[in-house]
Amino acid sequence: MPRKFFKRYLPSADKVREVKALHLFGDALFHPSLWHLHRRSAAGGVAVGLFCGLIPGPLQMLGAAIAAVVLRVNFPVALATTLYTNPITIVPLYLLAYEIGSFALGAAGGGHAAPPPDWQFARPLASAQALGEWAIGLGPALALGVFLLACILSATGYVVVRLLWSAYLRRQWTLRKRRRHARGAR
Repeated sequence: MPRKFFKRYLPSADKVREVKALHLFGDALFHPSLWHLHRRSAAGGVAVGLFCGLIPGPLQMLGAAIAAVVLRVNFPVALATTLYTNPITIVPLYLLAYEIGSFALGAAGGGHAAPPPDWQFARPLASAQALGEWAIGLGPALALGVFLLACILSATGYVVVRLLWSAYLRRQWTLRKRRRHARGAR
């Protein structure tokens, strides 16, 4: 099921190969390990996506793409996993990162974070700029916290995908064994 589920929603290498703009990258982007779907590649793709999802700005997918190519993990899974961050989730994640960074730095990390600016949907560019200035104002505690949170999320995602995939396979093996045993008892 995990493989069937992922393959249903993720593009194949052949589909991506049809995009003319990607020919710029040559064969590096079409290495078989980037498109093969198994426990290690899917878990690695999730880990890369969770780590790169906390990269500020629009560089998340670029970072995930580069890391997936370098680490030879599933490319589409890595890109899709970065989508957990968006304008709604990034503020709570950065507040959590600030708290983690403050805890890691101890007394030198500073106090509690200033509340984030209100998002004005009528002025998205001004709101994004205000949010960026707020994040920069949080300083070293935020920088360390984002890195630590990315590491925690990445490691957790890797382990959870490996465990869930293994549990699913064990269950399928058990069901297959029962069916064979039932057929043999007839």
